[in-house]
Amino acid sequence: MPPTSSPRTDRPTLPEGYGLPDGTEGTLAWEDVEQRLREAQHYWLASVRPDGRPHSVPRWGVWLDGRFWYDGAPTTRHTRNVEANPAVTLTLESGTEVVIVEGTSRATRADPEPLGARLATAFTKYADAGYSPGADSWSGEDGGGLRVVTPRRVLAWTSFPTDCTRFTFGG
Repeated sequence: MPPTSSPRTDRPTLPEGYGLPDGTEGTLAWEDVEQRLREAQHYWLASVRPDGRPHSVPRWGVWLDGRFWYDGAPTTRHTRNVEANPAVTLTLESGTEVVIVEGTSRATRADPEPLGARLATAFTKYADAGYSPGADSWSGEDGGGLRVVTPRRVLAWTSFPTDCTRFTFGG
């Protein structure tokens, strides 16, 4: 289930002089941004270490039901970071066709039916790289290291600042 069926769309706040257009005319459609999140192969996940230093790591994952799902060992630096402070930023690789997801990461589990099967299908985009988890990969006691990022805010653009768009979820 998505965090909200339709996020609020507006322009981000930028310093004067950036040339950001007024109003929402020319902003991106959420459906187009979500498609880019679904189709991406590589994501960057940024978290904060306990001492306040930033930490970024490339991740494989899938965008499904309005959230980012990824897995990995609970002993990794980024997992230990988000266990202490769940605030994360998730970005795609491009610096010109930008998607920046701000949200929270939490541990979860997926029963084989229906979510586990849907996740396994979505993860088939990595099959050529040798990664193809099964529907039951995330149903064990530790959830197979499955985590989910729930977005609070997404910034996106393809032609800065003309189509610079902010999507806000919830409240």
